[in-house]
Amino acid sequence: MTQGFVGDLTIFVLALLVGFEVISKVPATLHTPLMSGANSIHGVVLVGVVILSSFVSGPLGYVLTFVAAAFGAANVVGGYAVTDRMLQMFRKRPVPAERPVERPADGSPSQGAEPR
Repeated sequence: MTQGFVGDLTIFVLALLVGFEVISKVPATLHTPLMSGANSIHGVVLVGVVILSSFVSGPLGYVLTFVAAAFGAANVVGGYAVTDRMLQMFRKRPVPAERPVERPADGSPSQGAEPR
């Protein structure tokens, strides 16, 4: 392994650890807005992975590029799913239709049923 690769791998692992620590400290009330805002950031990450993939050589580089693309894509999809769920909270719920009152076959009012 070359010294440049070891340095790149070290930065990659440290970025994973720092990212996990930062996200795990976010309170639950801020998690949904944070995920919603992170969609654009992870879109930029995916563009960076596409650009970086043109400079990669060797099987290990391809594997790390694939892992970066998979993590970025998972975050984009998850962010949009969370945003969709958040926006559904603000939609009006449909009003259920009232059920018709059942009447006896002879047309007389049923016993015990009060008119509405």
